[in-house]
Amino acid sequence: MIGELAAWSSHRTRRVATRTATKNQLLGQLDRCFPGLTLALPDVLGTKVGRLVAEEFADPHRLAALGVTRFIRFAAHRWLRVRRPVAERIVGAAHDALPTPDAVVARQVLAADLALLADLDIQVDAAETAMADLLPASPFATLTSVPGWGMVRAGNYGAAVGDPHRWPGHRQLYRASGLSPMQYESAGKRRDGSISREGSVELRRALIDLGIGLWLSDPAAKAYGQALRARGKKGGVIACAMANRANRIAYALVRDHADYDPTRWTTEED
Repeated sequence: MIGELAAWSSHRTRRVATRTATKNQLLGQLDRCFPGLTLALPDVLGTKVGRLVAEEFADPHRLAALGVTRFIRFAAHRWLRVRRPVAERIVGAAHDALPTPDAVVARQVLAADLALLADLDIQVDAAETAMADLLPASPFATLTSVPGWGMVRAGNYGAAVGDPHRWPGHRQLYRASGLSPMQYESAGKRRDGSISREGSVELRRALIDLGIGLWLSDPAAKAYGQALRARGKKGGVIACAMANRANRIAYALVRDHADYDPTRWTTEED
């Protein structure tokens, strides 16, 4: 069970990385065939209307000829509602777009990359579905009771930890992630340096991601993070502190087979 979860988590991670790289390449091609689109619609590939424009109107002159009203109708026929101010921005960018010498080739590459992106989306969705099926029967099922910890975050943590019984305590887990600070001694005094980064990259990423989930969704964790910021702590230090907090919570929930109780984790001392 844990081995299958690890396999799907790894598969998803690789596909997400490939998808990110593909999106970056797509944006480069869009800039060549439709200059100015990303200014009118910053998150082109993260929105349905942006995907529609990239797929159907890589040639901005076609969109300019269509006009605002007909573009809205065109989108509606594809079950997509586009607000008029958004349509006006996009069509306006199409009117202002200047032709580029390599636009024809860019549109060909764009079409191929869009097909690849669609396939990657399908593969990521399939991996997440498989993880969602496996997680409830794993020792890490209770992690989804924590605010901000969905199936992907909990699954990635479980995949990185492996058999939870092989870890005697949360300190060993945190040390294995490479997030523990390096320690230096001089003249009888000890000081902490930056994190060691010696250990499992997958576990390090999983703990940081769990920490982000806490920061975004758990009131007690958010208050803790804000207190650290008020004390002048830098972003990296806060991220490690949130990961440490997440590590202790996750280890305890898996060990005790318990759901999250926010009253137990009100301070960083717990």
